[in-house]
Amino acid sequence: MSERLVMAAGVSLLITLILGPFLIPVLRILKFGQSIREDGPQSHLKKAGTPTMGGTIFLVGMIAGSMLVAEQPTSLEMVTLVGATLGFAMIGFIDDFIKVVMRRSLGLRAYQKLIGQFSLAIIICLVSVKLLGRGTDIAFPFTSIHWEAGWLYYPLTAILIVGMTNAVNLTDGLDGLASGCTLFSGLSYIFIALFTVRLGGGVAVLAHETDMAVFAAALVGGCLGFLRFNAYPARVFMGDTGSLALGGALVGLAILTKSEAVLLILGGLFVLEALSVIIQVISFQTTGKRVFRMSPLHHHFELAGWSEWKVVLVFWTASLIFGILGVIAFIPTLG
Repeated sequence: MSERLVMAAGVSLLITLILGPFLIPVLRILKFGQSIREDGPQSHLKKAGTPTMGGTIFLVGMIAGSMLVAEQPTSLEMVTLVGATLGFAMIGFIDDFIKVVMRRSLGLRAYQKLIGQFSLAIIICLVSVKLLGRGTDIAFPFTSIHWEAGWLYYPLTAILIVGMTNAVNLTDGLDGLASGCTLFSGLSYIFIALFTVRLGGGVAVLAHETDMAVFAAALVGGCLGFLRFNAYPARVFMGDTGSLALGGALVGLAILTKSEAVLLILGGLFVLEALSVIIQVISFQTTGKRVFRMSPLHHHFELAGWSEWKVVLVFWTASLIFGILGVIAFIPTLG
């Protein structure tokens, strides 16, 4: 199994590294440049015009690494994982296309994004429960307790899916931040996938290979390869195309490994980023005061005087710690 994992990560990494030098100049020629918020950190203004929509680079690597190395590339599990990733990537691509190519700064309207995201989330839930037999139970982290949610599983899980994909999107605000944090989350899901297997709608210790781990490994390889071009100073940004795709990949793994609640721990860094935005909006609308210098959270530390690279390194470390905690939290749920 270890050979297949290394191969999946390697294929994804290699394809991403090869595609980057070819696609980045194309994006620059097409003038698919990133616009920068004027009310953000002033140091970011120099990034204006940096090619965006680069998420397509690692997407190709991820999908190729998964499908070429998977033992059963056409299995419903693999199709679901790839479909969740590409589905959210498509929503992000449409948003990027409207903003970057059609020069409409707002892109998709919020309600349009949410309709698309919730529709896709419900489809993922239905496939998981009705076709893959994953069941509607939710495991409580750090325990062996499973709550049979029944029909509530669908709205609760849909909210989790949409919330986490948008949380990853919010995290994509500094060079290498979202790709690096997702890399560590993907590493954690390699271990979780190796511990799990569908067994009558439940979860049990795995005694044989699983393509879910292969997919997670390909995710890691793609993120690692993209960092070659996206780490500070970034030569390309992933855009919503990439950030929503990464979120889709993580939620797909969470649903199929029955680690829905564990994802909130494993992806704790993304949760904190999203919470900082929610807290900031509520505080400003109710009291007129801001809790953070700026949200999402990474901008708060930038405006506090941290260098961009320091913020990224600290957040990567936090993501690694959350990932380890997520694996620890998941293991008892197998009982």
